[in-house]
Amino acid sequence: MSEVRSLDDLEGEPHANPFPDAEPKTVRLTLAEGEDVPAHDHPDREIVLYLIEGALELQLGDETHKVAAGDVARFDGDQQISPRATEDSTALLVLAPRSDG
Repeated sequence: MSEVRSLDDLEGEPHANPFPDAEPKTVRLTLAEGEDVPAHDHPDREIVLYLIEGALELQLGDETHKVAAGDVARFDGDQQISPRATEDSTALLVLAPRSDG
C-alpha cells in the first residue's frame, strides 16, 4: 500500500499525524518562536527529526543541540526530549520501533 499526503494540508498543531495508526509513526511538529514541547520520552523508539524550516534548540537528555532548517537529527527515544523553537519552525519526525538487530 502506498499513501502520499501534503504536510501543509494536515490539521492539528503542534502535532499532526499524516498516517494515523501506521508504523513508523510520522508527525509534523509546528512550533511558534519561543514555544516548546515539555520534556518527555518515547520508550523503545528511534527518532529522526528533519527540520523543514526555522530553528530549534533540541534538548536530548543533558545535551542541547542547535538545529537549523535542512538539518537532520537522529536520536534514542528513551531519553528526555524537549524541542524549543528559536524561530517559527516546522519539522517532520519519524518514530520507528527500535530494532535491536
